Amino acid sequence: MHLLIPAAGVGKRMGADGNKLLLPLLHQSIMGWTLKAAAAASTVEWIGIICQAIDQPAFTAMVNQLDMVKPLVFIRGGDTRQASVNNGLQELPTNAQQVLIHDGARCLATPELFDRCTAAFANCQGFIAAVPVKDTIKQVNDAGIITDTPNRAQLWAAQTPQGFDVDLLKEAHAKAQAQGWAVTDDAALFEKCGLAVHIVAGEDTNLKVTTPVDLAIAEFILRQRL
Repeated sequence: MHLLIPAAGVGKRMGADGNKLLLPLLHQSIMGWTLKAAAAASTVEWIGIICQAIDQPAFTAMVNQLDMVKPLVFIRGGDTRQASVNNGLQELPTNAQQVLIHDGARCLATPELFDRCTAAFANCQGFIAAVPVKDTIKQVNDAGIITDTPNRAQLWAAQTPQGFDVDLLKEAHAKAQAQGWAVTDDAALFEKCGLAVHIVAGEDTNLKVTTPVDLAIAEFILRQRL
């Protein structure tokens, strides 16, 4: 399985002076934990890190310390996540038929989750890892007034990895460029193109490290695992 890891952000909500994925988390960086899990997944055979040129030397040093044995390449990031993923798709090996896309900030994903997502390709061409929403969700208008309470049984919190047929996802990105669509994940592109996106069971601990509080929670979870 081919895996793309978007890692070209700057971490404004983290308050980091640079790429948040290079921040320390226990004895490793955030990105280091993400790569260790991906490398340990039996089905992942190729990894592409999508990053900005300014961060590549630091990522390269980190990869060297991990002694990665699986093929790993660096891909130039874009101005947005959507543009970065599109760049990554263009740099996939020519034999890549399916791809997993995983946020570098989801450093607690397990190797088993990557392998479970790979297995999902046997039944569908597009999917996301997700977990059922536990909280009651309120829809609110611009005036701060609740307008609806959606049925929680039908709500899922999206995670990554997300997996797609490579040709279909390339076509979706090309259509997005032509139509000027701006989305927050690749599943939304599939949806806008009328393509089915399935659910794969995610993990409650597969949080996205976005704020200092998330970083503290991630450290707690990792200490429990270790």
